[in-house]
Amino acid sequence: MRKIALITGATSGLGKAIALRLAKEGYDVIIAGRRKDRLEELEREIEIKYESKVYSLCFDVRVYNEVEKAIASLPEEWKEIDILVNNAGLAVGLDPIQQGVIDDWERMIDTNIKGLLYVTRVVSPGMVVRKSGHIVNLGSIAGKGVYPNGAVYCATKHAVDALSQGMRMDMLPYGIRVTQVCPGAVNTEFSLVRFKGNQDRADLVYDGYDALTAENIADAVFYAVSQPPHVNIQDMLVMPTAQANGSMFHKEEKK
Repeated sequence: MRKIALITGATSGLGKAIALRLAKEGYDVIIAGRRKDRLEELEREIEIKYESKVYSLCFDVRVYNEVEKAIASLPEEWKEIDILVNNAGLAVGLDPIQQGVIDDWERMIDTNIKGLLYVTRVVSPGMVVRKSGHIVNLGSIAGKGVYPNGAVYCATKHAVDALSQGMRMDMLPYGIRVTQVCPGAVNTEFSLVRFKGNQDRADLVYDGYDALTAENIADAVFYAVSQPPHVNIQDMLVMPTAQANGSMFHKEEKK
């Protein structure tokens, strides 16, 4: 029987790469995001490239009623979700705490913490009833340490780390696996969003070294979900070779 995977934040970056990788490996995928045009584009790409089935859900993870309504709207053949990938997340701004922009804080907290909770709350009861399933939470190196001017983003990713640990405890009696995948620097739209569309500033983040690609993280997610049922990859930290922690990089000077 083919497995069904739901991936949030599937319209770009890590979510898109994960959806494509799982579809390539034979999973039927539910792709979720806020940008309907991008969902439709990704749906067409999956249908052309792979034999897997694909279903799109357009909703905002930050709004519980939207999450609940979207998941409830799934056709019967899509309701038994085997794998939930809580990928939707973002960083906005890079300011010291005393200069922080409240709207930036709200966006990060609502997406990275509450969005993950909302989707998990709606999807996980079905896994509990079936006593099977796998929840993959996309954390970050920012959830393992803290760096200057990133206190709130780091706090949200520390919350993902704590939630992942707590979920394992709550899901333990039901045989549901919980994995956290924590990337270091990945060259996606992440920095473009953080710097609010400033492409030059975003590009500087990845200048002078080889950052991870979205496909590298998709590989890690697939490795975790493809293990036999008795194996749970609980926590994965995936870093570029040129990165030691959240703020320390070895960058080559331009010649």
